[in-house]
Amino acid sequence: MAELKEGLPVTPAVVRWARERAGYSMDEAGRIFKKIAEWEMGDALPSYSQVEQMAEKFKTPVAVFFFPDPPTLPSLEKSFRTLTSGDFSAIPRTVRMFLRRGQAMQLNLAELNDERNSAPNLITRDLEFSPNSSIDVIASEIRAYLKVSIEEQSSWKSVDESLEAWREIFTTRAGIYVFKDAFHAPNYFGFCLYDDEFPIIYINNSSTKSRQIFTLFHELGHLLFHTSGVDILDDSFLHYQGTAEQKIEIICNALAARVLVPDELLDRMLEGIKIGRDAATQLADYFNVSREVIYRKFLDRNLVDAEEYAAAADDWAAQMKPKASDSGNYYNSHRAYLGQRYIDLAFTRYYQQRFDRRQLAEYLNLKPKSLPTFAEKFAGGGL
Repeated sequence: MAELKEGLPVTPAVVRWARERAGYSMDEAGRIFKKIAEWEMGDALPSYSQVEQMAEKFKTPVAVFFFPDPPTLPSLEKSFRTLTSGDFSAIPRTVRMFLRRGQAMQLNLAELNDERNSAPNLITRDLEFSPNSSIDVIASEIRAYLKVSIEEQSSWKSVDESLEAWREIFTTRAGIYVFKDAFHAPNYFGFCLYDDEFPIIYINNSSTKSRQIFTLFHELGHLLFHTSGVDILDDSFLHYQGTAEQKIEIICNALAARVLVPDELLDRMLEGIKIGRDAATQLADYFNVSREVIYRKFLDRNLVDAEEYAAAADDWAAQMKPKASDSGNYYNSHRAYLGQRYIDLAFTRYYQQRFDRRQLAEYLNLKPKSLPTFAEKFAGGGL
């Protein structure tokens, strides 16, 4: 009679698939999970807490470990058309882990929405551009589609409020969910993953709020060209791209400034104004963007020289110190990372008895024991 093994009956091939997909060698994984080699051979079984730990470390939903075979997911690398293989390989493991978390969130959205985006409109389906399209035309059509006037944009009281407003608008009017997390990779500001039904954007919450807004529109540009993309500080990879891919990246880099600060309006506002850092601060406050975005527009108009632009950008970067926020509160941070719209969606399906509490916890990337407190704070009551 075969000896009964204690633990949960995970599929050995899936454990191996999750580890390799996350970029861990057996030696690296073995330092975290002492028996992972035995789990992959089927000689031992993990406890539920160990499966949870693997799910977190390998950015793979808990349920996947019980699939009969490893799931077939589209190649992440192939979806990033504007990156070469070398550029994709250079992405740090921490960021690649979030790329895979992004894929998991797309699967979650598909399951929670019965495979159909519930937004009344999907911008990636409704707007179509070629790499030869005018950036001004693209920017104008995006602003018209999102139905946000300059008056509404300038009425937001702070950059923080502006970021949350844009995030809500992306979800409700454009059909794009926006997730956040701390990437622990300062040169990577965010990425997007294209999908015909559930395109998503992920933002590095460690960057400034004004930079996060810029990243939103940079990644929206990629999605409109039906490609995944990444917002990186160093864009030297542009020199190694083909013409079409290079044009897409250039458009994405320029798009945020064109949408958020329309050139025609800015030109009118510059009449009679003394060009300098004070003017950049005043205009940045009006548009709820960074001072650097405004100064870049000054540079493009030859209103400041490259030396002054670089000096101002360095000074402003030095002034940006971390502010006290909700980041020290686990539940508030988690709510900020997921977004209230996604949280509401998951709880609505749970209250409709579509799945149990353990599955709800997985959708929310929470431990089951954390659900009651999280529900009390952000779902209008206890479980």
